[in-house]
Amino acid sequence: MSRIANAFNNKKAFIAFLTAGDPDYETSLENFKAVIEAGADLIEVGIPFSDPIAEGPVIQEADIRALVSGMTTDRVFGLVHDIRKEYDIPIVFMTYANPVYHYGADKFFKNAADAGADGIIIPDCPYEERGEFEETAAKYGIDFISMIAPTSEDRIKTIASQAKGFIYVVSSLGVTGVRSEITTDLDSIIKLIKESSDTPAAIGFGISTPEQAAVMSKKADGVIVGSAMVRIVAQYGKEAPAKLSEYVKSMTKGL
Repeated sequence: MSRIANAFNNKKAFIAFLTAGDPDYETSLENFKAVIEAGADLIEVGIPFSDPIAEGPVIQEADIRALVSGMTTDRVFGLVHDIRKEYDIPIVFMTYANPVYHYGADKFFKNAADAGADGIIIPDCPYEERGEFEETAAKYGIDFISMIAPTSEDRIKTIASQAKGFIYVVSSLGVTGVRSEITTDLDSIIKLIKESSDTPAAIGFGISTPEQAAVMSKKADGVIVGSAMVRIVAQYGKEAPAKLSEYVKSMTKGL
């Protein structure tokens, strides 16, 4: 069983996103360790980028902090390598098409695999244009994670039927960020996914409270939390690891 599949094995998965290098390399490494120790089942490692079009202001500001601190793609690979020295948790990169093209797709996925990554999410890569990335990722044993949004409509079954790793279900239209209420008809989306695929589906975008996590975990196989955690890093800086640990423990109780 792959590491990603194991994250969903007979349980609801808690998937935690943090921006690599925010606020600096050393604190970022401790943040990831704290989140893992507190019970995360899979971590998403955000590669800081100057134009993250799917992100709201919380993660945009985290990207800026990380870039200012000197974070580069190679240092992100180094961070994942350091995490992998101690933990066997599944690790998925969240990045954009531009950094992968700029780095060179073959070199990027080779180095990602060497660092210990299991998958990648590229939100600005349309399903129809995933070919080159997906083939190169597969060459190095990395799952190209598909995203399904409320606007996917008649493409949901097609995307789901070919999904690898897990399916990222976008809960709401717009960019990432904390939401007080999620009103999308997620039940219908999940139903279509389950009719077409055995690949686990996790819901992300906007989940921030234990109550929301509990509700969403009843609909899907896991929940993804990002902005709420990045906001803790912004608020507490070098003191964030302990706060992140408390937060993750509170979120996983209801799953």
